[in-house]
Amino acid sequence: MMQSAAGIHWCAAQEREGTGMMDRMWDTRYAAEGYLFGTAPAAFLTRAAGDLAPGSALAVADGEGRNSVFLAERGLKVTAFDASPVAVAKAQALAMDRGVAVDHRMAAVEDWDWSIPHDNVVAIFIQFAPPPLRDAIFAGMTRALKPGGILMLHGYRPAQLAYGTGGPRQSDNLYTKDLLQDAFADLEILRLDAYDAEVSEGSGHAGMSALIDLIARKPA
Repeated sequence: MMQSAAGIHWCAAQEREGTGMMDRMWDTRYAAEGYLFGTAPAAFLTRAAGDLAPGSALAVADGEGRNSVFLAERGLKVTAFDASPVAVAKAQALAMDRGVAVDHRMAAVEDWDWSIPHDNVVAIFIQFAPPPLRDAIFAGMTRALKPGGILMLHGYRPAQLAYGTGGPRQSDNLYTKDLLQDAFADLEILRLDAYDAEVSEGSGHAGMSALIDLIARKPA
């Protein structure tokens, strides 16, 4: 069962400790030279760009900024956040290099204020979250959409564990069609595709991968 948007605020000490350890792990990964997932946007986002609504966009757990910068290059007013200060610094540098403005924030997903409305919410490869936190994130993303707004979600399916070419090693963190249909039942699902494809997005996502795409609209 999905948690309410208010449920994004976790209070258990062990859960806080767990997310803190995850944040430090990402700092270490992002500290390497270059961009872990490259500077080009996710292939999914370039394919789906025609479905974006005009106006504003929120890039969830945006990492080093490749997707938020792409959204800004398309003329959207973009807010992006990530829990890693190392990643946010790289994202800011990428936006400056590309000559676009992005409102980069440093925040963990469990602390983000989902009450601020956006025309688009984009979440790409954010599968660090176990089911309880994932449910809260999904509820928050739905809440953050304006009526008529577009949600874009891209990630891995359980078959990705056999490929081992990126993503989490916990099967519970992966997406299925049934899971996403249930999680976003209040939205109009425009596209829900499960497929295997070769991915070449930096050293972090490289090789044949089991992918899933969701594009949905919040009823007006």
